[in-house]
Amino acid sequence: MSRFSTFQPLGLAYTAAVTPSHWEVKIADENMGVFEFEEADMVGITAFTSNINRAYEIARLYKAHGTKVIMGGIHASMLPDEVLQYADAVVIGEVEGIWKQVIEDFENNRLMPKYRGDRIDLSQTRITPRRDLLHENYFWNSVQTSRGCPFNCNFCSVSKYLGKDYRQRRPEDILNELEAIKGRFIAFVDDNLIGSSLQSKKRAMELFKGMIDRSLNKKWWMQTSINAADDEYLIEAAARSGCTYVFIGFETLNKGTLKQMQKGINLKTGIESYKAVIARFHKFGIGVLGAFIIGNDYESPEYYSELAEFLLTSGIDMVQISILTPLPGTRLMEQLEQEGRITYRNFPGDWDKYRFSYVVHQPLGIDETQVYEGDNYIKHRLYSFPSYQLRLLRSAIHIKNAMNIYASYKLNKALKKSWQGAHYYKKR
Repeated sequence: MSRFSTFQPLGLAYTAAVTPSHWEVKIADENMGVFEFEEADMVGITAFTSNINRAYEIARLYKAHGTKVIMGGIHASMLPDEVLQYADAVVIGEVEGIWKQVIEDFENNRLMPKYRGDRIDLSQTRITPRRDLLHENYFWNSVQTSRGCPFNCNFCSVSKYLGKDYRQRRPEDILNELEAIKGRFIAFVDDNLIGSSLQSKKRAMELFKGMIDRSLNKKWWMQTSINAADDEYLIEAAARSGCTYVFIGFETLNKGTLKQMQKGINLKTGIESYKAVIARFHKFGIGVLGAFIIGNDYESPEYYSELAEFLLTSGIDMVQISILTPLPGTRLMEQLEQEGRITYRNFPGDWDKYRFSYVVHQPLGIDETQVYEGDNYIKHRLYSFPSYQLRLLRSAIHIKNAMNIYASYKLNKALKKSWQGAHYYKKR
């Protein structure tokens, strides 16, 4: 795992922040070290779908020692009854508003199986994560400034987990948190830092200008939607405040697939405008990490060739290609289950394959072998000589800024290594 491509997980750090002061808290993070069993009065575990079985393994270990286990996070919130087979209690939703009750119930030996945390008002909440409990070797310091997503794409569970309302922290509170972080490198882990409304864009501008005015001298990256490119003044302010690169979900070059995904914001911008979006960020020296999804219905070898050509000629700096994965709580999962197209369904064991590198359903008009071969074909085009070197050179010409060029190089290297570690890399 590349240190440059990882950033701090904040879920347990926020949980620790709302834990009563008379509790001693420690966070174990397997991203940064081997897990070692330690005695505890109570254990809280969070996990994504892809690593939920590891979470269950740790939960069983502690339960065997008589330790109470509480589980939360997005998988637990989507499938609480499954999780309760391994945990004593599950927190559904956001932890900050309900954790005090969980602690009190534990202390009074009246722990309930399920707790539902309300969606908190971020504009009124001033909770900062316990960074002192996080591993010091992370390159990027994570900061969350908003929750919720109004777009509701069919493959994403964020809107079900965190809501469709875009809830935002006040710029002043974010700036104070940034000022307190000693490290220079920041990952804004919002699903969409800029948002789509006039109000959210105004907040983003206030944040960027505040970073400039306070001379915070941070280098940072963000996730945002394709419409962020509509506002040059906003992009310029982001660049001046230290934006290194942006992560944007382009998803596909097929209009019909965008409709199937219900990716309305991309349809509105138009696939024909993708190159212009990339150029707009390049104008201000910001790199573009573009996310694409393959394994959709009716793809073909011809489509994979078209996508590879686009990626080589569009000026895009870094590319993340994922295989379409129906996660719990998504409308995609519901649809594929109704149609009987889920091929890996021996749960919880098969959750290990729900990591965006396995074909876990039967796409229409194409089989899994073609998807794996298509992924290998595209990435071979991206990372072989001389196209790989030419892409890096073009990035250097486009974005000019030395730090941003370095980020592009390091992330390309990490993405290439990830592909070479895939289960189908040598087989296909």
